[in-house]
Amino acid sequence: MIELDFPPDSLEAKVVEAIKTCYDPEIPVNIYELGLIYGVQVAQEEERAAVHVTMTLTSPACPVAGSLPPEVEEKIRAVPGVTEAKVEVVWEPPWTLALMSEGAKLQLGIF
Repeated sequence: MIELDFPPDSLEAKVVEAIKTCYDPEIPVNIYELGLIYGVQVAQEEERAAVHVTMTLTSPACPVAGSLPPEVEEKIRAVPGVTEAKVEVVWEPPWTLALMSEGAKLQLGIF
């Protein structure tokens, strides 16, 4: 799993918490724990905060490829203090089971 370590009260941490409410409908684990989130960057200027998230999908043929990134953007925009959100889907590095958190692997029975 790509570790994104932010101070608990930071806007980045609040964005990650919002992302953790997004699920691939076929997998009962949130997309953060699945390892689909590669980066969260916040650019703050006065009272504006623009968030840029890089993420991937389990495969290019993922059935939620058209709906999941907009859902992530919507959840991020709902975070107090966020004025702009952009989600960029990337394919490098490719997603593998190794990117999942230990908790996600346990939940899905992957050892």
